[in-house]
Amino acid sequence: MEHTPAPHGRLAFLPISFFSVVMGLSGLTIAWEKAQHVFHRDLGINVGMLALTAGVFMLLFLLYLSKMWRYPQNVAQELAHPVKLSFFPTISISLLLIATALYGVNAEFALPVWVAGTLLHLVLTLYVINKWMHHEHFQIQHINPAWFIPAVGNVLVPVVGVPLGFVDVSWFFFSVGMFFWLILMTLVFNRMMFHQAIDAFLLPSLFILIAPPAVGFIAYMRLENELDAFARVLYFFGLFLTILLFSQIGRFAKLTFGMPWWAYSFPLAAITIASFIMYEQSQAATYLWIASGLLVILSVLVVLLVTLTLRAIVRHDICKPGH
Repeated sequence: MEHTPAPHGRLAFLPISFFSVVMGLSGLTIAWEKAQHVFHRDLGINVGMLALTAGVFMLLFLLYLSKMWRYPQNVAQELAHPVKLSFFPTISISLLLIATALYGVNAEFALPVWVAGTLLHLVLTLYVINKWMHHEHFQIQHINPAWFIPAVGNVLVPVVGVPLGFVDVSWFFFSVGMFFWLILMTLVFNRMMFHQAIDAFLLPSLFILIAPPAVGFIAYMRLENELDAFARVLYFFGLFLTILLFSQIGRFAKLTFGMPWWAYSFPLAAITIASFIMYEQSQAATYLWIASGLLVILSVLVVLLVTLTLRAIVRHDICKPGH
């Protein structure tokens, strides 16, 4: 009796989480765009950084489409996985972030990218939440900060949606994102405090906790353009989570490199951008120092992550069974 052999090509094991690389590169690009605006300097790097980010996205998108065509069973396994499922919205989030970076270069080109990212994210959010509501195999140990990813994507929509004129659409996605952030924050802390610890391999995902309040602050400032009490709560809670996680640096330093390390990048970019906005709104030099320091850390971190990722690809340490 004949049977289909198990796939052995590296493409079959290309993880959906690879799109977190695009999120990190996009975050760095937007952070440097914001820094140049704040310091009134044009370093001439915006187009180059954006082109690199978009190029990486297109490469990964084409590779994953090829995986869907050649190894649909592997994609189906990821869609059914309680952790990997939450990484599928990184595709739409990547589009939204590229649209945000593109808006500063060419607003006309940003519009179709934003529309595509927004519509795709709505579809993926509905799919993921339906899976959560009608699951058959999820357990408390499955929940981790990666489950925030669909919620964070919704909060990103207003960042470009408002200046493009889609105000009500932006409020819709902002409301959905903030509501699910509160629910998931409660569930994640319940898991961490009263159940088994998060696997060491996924510990970097704790940095994702920073993203909802930091991105929420950025989006809220687009919607209201006023540093009111709610805006301050969002920013300072995001800043507290950043300090909390930095206080655990010794724990993170002991970890072996893996793709989850990219979870460090985008949340740090979000709190960096949020700090630049706080400086613009308050003109308090403290926030400029915080933002500048975080930008340096973020830049060094992304260079390190790119280097380690390329080395892991060459050594065949990723895109293999079990990853």
